[in-house]
Amino acid sequence: MRADARRNYDRILAAAEVAFARDGAEASLEEIARQAGVGSATLHRHFPARRALLEAVFRDRVQGLCDRADVLAETLEPGVALVGWLQEFAALATANRGLAASVLPGVGDGVGWHAMISEAGGELLRRAQRAGVVRDGVGLGDLLTLVNAISLFTEPAADGGVTASRVLALALDGIHPR
Repeated sequence: MRADARRNYDRILAAAEVAFARDGAEASLEEIARQAGVGSATLHRHFPARRALLEAVFRDRVQGLCDRADVLAETLEPGVALVGWLQEFAALATANRGLAASVLPGVGDGVGWHAMISEAGGELLRRAQRAGVVRDGVGLGDLLTLVNAISLFTEPAADGGVTASRVLALALDGIHPR
């Protein structure tokens, strides 16, 4: 990519991050182009569809969340690591409006975000179950559905991240063995 094209690409991504966080996944592409200081045609040359722009914006964040699973597994007790990772996922999904819906299976997840997140969280869940701090029968799909539901419900609120964290903590009390 030429230097000027790379600068435009980076400015579009930066403007899109702000717009998607503020307005959700349906943010105006024209406004994103305007904020990036490029024309609509330049935006569409780099990102032919809204989905391509969403994928570019969320790619690094999803990868970072997956990388955090390894760090948490290495540094924390299994149950604490799992809960911490689920809390980080909820915060990310709530702050990046539209991410929770984008990673749901069967919603056109051509990037494989759901698979990436499932792999990262699955190992944390297995460790927690082996340690006896999460009851058998709890599946990662159940936990991801729970986090996604909480994130989708709380993301419009002004304090969405705080509310999501509190509701998730309440819900996770139910995964412990009796």
